Amino acid sequence: MRRILIAVPTFLILFLLHSYLYVPTYEEQTRGNPERLNEYIDASIGDAQILNPILSADSASSAIESKVFEGLIDRDEELNFRGRLATHWEIFEEAYFYINDEAWIPNLGKADAQGIIRLLGDAIRDRKEREDKLSKSLANIEKLEALPARTFEVSKQEKGAGGEAVPVTIRVAAPPRIRMVLKDVDQELFDHLSGLLGREYFSSFDGARFIDILPETFSSKRSAYARELLPATENNPVIVFHLRSNVRFHDGHVFDAEDVRFTYEAIMNPKNLSPRIADYEPIKAVEVLDPLTIRIVYKRLYSPALGTWGMGILPAHLLNSRALREEAKRRGMNPEKFFLRQSELSRKPVGCGPFRFREWKTDQYIVLKRFDDYWEGPPNYKGYTLRIVPDLLTQEMEFYAGTVDQYGVEPHQVERLKNDPTYQSFSGLSFGYTYIGYNMRREPFKDRRVRQALGMAIDVDKIIKYVLYEQGESITGPFVKQTDFYNHAIEPLPYDPEGALKLLAETGWEKGPEGWLEKDGKRLQFTLITNQGNNLRKAILSIAQDSWRKIGIDVRTSVLEWAVFIQERVNKLDFDALILGWSMGIEPDLYQIWHSSQTQPNQLNFVAFRNEEADDLIIKIRQEYDHDRQVQYCHNLHEIIAQEQPYTFLYVRKWTAILDRRIVIKEVDPDGTVRYSRIKPTKTGNYGFYFNKWIKLPEVPRFEVEG
Repeated sequence: MRRILIAVPTFLILFLLHSYLYVPTYEEQTRGNPERLNEYIDASIGDAQILNPILSADSASSAIESKVFEGLIDRDEELNFRGRLATHWEIFEEAYFYINDEAWIPNLGKADAQGIIRLLGDAIRDRKEREDKLSKSLANIEKLEALPARTFEVSKQEKGAGGEAVPVTIRVAAPPRIRMVLKDVDQELFDHLSGLLGREYFSSFDGARFIDILPETFSSKRSAYARELLPATENNPVIVFHLRSNVRFHDGHVFDAEDVRFTYEAIMNPKNLSPRIADYEPIKAVEVLDPLTIRIVYKRLYSPALGTWGMGILPAHLLNSRALREEAKRRGMNPEKFFLRQSELSRKPVGCGPFRFREWKTDQYIVLKRFDDYWEGPPNYKGYTLRIVPDLLTQEMEFYAGTVDQYGVEPHQVERLKNDPTYQSFSGLSFGYTYIGYNMRREPFKDRRVRQALGMAIDVDKIIKYVLYEQGESITGPFVKQTDFYNHAIEPLPYDPEGALKLLAETGWEKGPEGWLEKDGKRLQFTLITNQGNNLRKAILSIAQDSWRKIGIDVRTSVLEWAVFIQERVNKLDFDALILGWSMGIEPDLYQIWHSSQTQPNQLNFVAFRNEEADDLIIKIRQEYDHDRQVQYCHNLHEIIAQEQPYTFLYVRKWTAILDRRIVIKEVDPDGTVRYSRIKPTKTGNYGFYFNKWIKLPEVPRFEVEG
């Protein structure tokens, strides 16, 4: 066959390329549509997955939810909590302990409930004579009350000898106990009271003697049941939220305390498969006191408690059991098998945030419109659009043309763009990190030495230098590097391919005749995956594959579309190793990501990290109110995770974002005077804090020209 070569003029190639990448300029857009000034357009490499804040776990969904939904609180510019749907709140504690009728109290002997009340009352009155820790705890007690003995039954299901389910009844004859109301949470209360009641007063309480179990074949569980049902002491922190009046959801329905209670119950309903369960499991009760007052009681100390109520609140009237049954019937589905995840409102959300949902076209865009009845006043922008633009080059071109309003600068572009006078730029160190995670359910990743060897074979410094263009820092563990929870004493894994081979040899992997590492006749082989639309992760994919192949590991790679990557591989735990990143908050609570109870499908410990000492520290961190002790627990946890290497921790990225200089903060004084000011980031680098006040002007405002 004869080949025919056709010469194509250079100008035609350029024309075709220009046509392929062509997007209308900002000026062309505004000439044809002046309303473009009133619409903010953002871009994401991946589409949202589900628009329900208690169900989602991806950044695109969160970007939309943060504008559609509102929480009870958030943090202000100085990182202090401020009210949103709640105007204010009180935090105090209710503490309980059972009367130990077998304990000997110093200078008193054995005492009943009334005797204990008199003893504590006298100590409270006399506390001013002392300056010790006990006196501080006594001064914190506002109310003392003796509660009478009571009886109750609890039913459970246990496994019989043959594995069958056996109903078990636990009959409890609980002794009297003391209730104390404290002004503030006091995690050391019972340690201090031991100085008054006796060192072993609480520890020697034997709840098992107040319990009967039917059938008696399960009496071996008596002590475990006693610890659960009759704990010697109980710390019950309480938050009472006072809610904002006259707040409405986007459909006009009035927001009240029932919506808060419903949101909590929806999170805790196991049928909904919420990844947020771990944050709310410490709650004992959510009580509606009146339409604008809700009381949350915790069953144990839980230091991150207040921050969890930044969660977007759901509309109970649209998603409660009655509403879901009606929706299922209307859609011809089985009401008994219809749950929150299947609701239409997961794609057409209704909240009470500053923007209301208008349209979602899968893998193309999500459109929001300004909510004019927003309680704080409507945003300046009339609309917000999130466009799905998987290719970063296309995002960049569209930003320059003005068809998107924000661009996250790639590392190689930082030096060129951060000082460009055409734009305003913002930068900082990310709250999060990028890592390679190993599925520890599978071989060869069950062995810590293999995971460590894999990390030692990768030159992270070269990734930071040549992939990130120095726009990143190495990281060794799971805490935000800018906080004191991060353990800076831990050194990164050394880049040591020979050392990696020695570790692998210890586990039985030796090079075969073809140069591949083998054991028992099988090659050391696995697949490393990541998502499309992230050039940095794709570069790391190639570097990791090349590094591991150099020491004899046969690594395959795969780059998957975002939805497939998350839904089919990560959520279903179907992977060998992956490249991913975490965006973190300020709080050091890592329960969802690292606790061994969070390893099931749709949970966040998808690498299946399990370590009893780490579990214990994670719980201590959650329950610790003393900052210095919490920091020490975090450092210890950091050390364990760094030793175990469930991840190869790569880097925390320095980010730079640019906006057109015409985007400013617009405020209107009560007298109608309009004031413009520059966009300024908060302490954490959050430059979008005042987004509701942003607006894009036809020209750069005067302060920018003079600035």
